[in-house]
Amino acid sequence: MRTIQTDIEARLADSEPDVEVLLAEVVGGSTVRLFIDHPDGVTLGLCERVTKALPEVRERYALEVSSPGTERPLSKPQHFHRYLGRRARVRTTGDVRDAAGGRRHKSFTGELVGASQDAVTIAADGDPPTLVAIPYAEIHRSNLIEE
Repeated sequence: MRTIQTDIEARLADSEPDVEVLLAEVVGGSTVRLFIDHPDGVTLGLCERVTKALPEVRERYALEVSSPGTERPLSKPQHFHRYLGRRARVRTTGDVRDAAGGRRHKSFTGELVGASQDAVTIAADGDPPTLVAIPYAEIHRSNLIEE
């Protein structure tokens, strides 16, 4: 099954190859919220070009295109790897046990300390911090947070 993000990435691959789709999500069933990045930064002109490059999406949804801002979404293994050492919030689709097999949570906030091809490891806030490995398939939403 293809997701809206996969579809948008495929559509932009030819027309805007330097645009990185950080997150594409359907909000309220009628709007697609699209966060993009570019090596030269995100400008209003780039957002306009991306919007024009997605007529099929605009036929079905209202389309919001913007830069990621300071609370940049993390949706791919390479995003997590790029920001190791930074603080993030990771929300899961269901309960995930901490590394000690203890309490189960749906949301973790802390430092990104590892990122493999299968999971991200976060040193979740606490005294002491608790290491939690979260499979990417279990992540509902994740983003960097201000330090």
